[in-house]
Parts: sequence; structure tokens; C-alpha cells
Amino acid sequence: MIRALVPGSFDPPTKGHLDVVERCASLFDEVIVAVVHNPSKTPLFTADERVELLEECVAAWSNVSVASFEGLLVDFAQEVGARTVVKGLRAVTDFEFEIQMSQMNRQLSSDVVSLFVATKPEYGYLSSSLVKEVARLGGSVDEMVPGPVGAALKERLQ
Repeated sequence: MIRALVPGSFDPPTKGHLDVVERCASLFDEVIVAVVHNPSKTPLFTADERVELLEECVAAWSNVSVASFEGLLVDFAQEVGARTVVKGLRAVTDFEFEIQMSQMNRQLSSDVVSLFVATKPEYGYLSSSLVKEVARLGGSVDEMVPGPVGAALKERLQ
């Protein structure tokens, strides 16, 4: 059984995130969407809220689960028995950051391998930060996030 992790802050989850998860669900036996607790960021949604939103969004894929963690990704990967980490890439700037993280993770644990998946072009502009900004300014994010996430954003930002 090949288990993969799809880590991220997912604050909030976007259709771009789910595009990557969906493709992983068709490639791996099991996929764990891993919500990262990043102490250097102030999230709009708590880790538990992000887990709940993601669970609702990935319910259609029987081989996908959601968890949250603190600490090093490689430690969490070892804890759940995953040797593959999948990261979505939108642009070259994502690659530059993610390759550095991949190399650091490889230094910390030679058992963990990173794979990169290019997002579909229609999601290449999406980021959680931009979605939050549009929502804060009263713009529609319906085409950017799944329905439950859009509802949660409206409720949180009112």
C-alpha cells in the first residue's frame, strides 16, 4: 500500500488544493491531507475548522482522509507511515520554495520523497491569501472554493 501526504495550511482550502488531492486519490492507495499548524502564521480558521472543512470537501474519495499536525513534516510522515509527500505547484516561485523544502526534508529523513504536481491552468492564480482578501473585500469566491468553504468564509468575515 502506498500512502501519500498532501500537506498545507489550507487556510482556506481552494479548488486548486482539491484538484491536487483528487489527482493524488487516483494515483495512490491512500492519501492523507495534512493540515499544518504553522506558529508563524495567524490563520483565519483554526486547525480543527480546516480539518472539518477538508473532511467535507474530500468525502467523495474513499481513500482520502484528513489530519492535522504540529512539528516537522518528516516526523508526521513517519508517524503515519507515508513515504511520499505531494505538493501542488502554481508557478516557478512555488517550485523555488518547494524544492528547498523538499531538499531539507530529504536531509532530515532520506525515507521521505517529494513529488510535485502542477495545478490545472484554471487554478494557477489561486492562493488562500488571495481568496481571503477577495472575501474580506466583499467579492465572490464561489468559483475559487468549494461550497462549504465559501459559506464558512462568509460566516467568518461578517
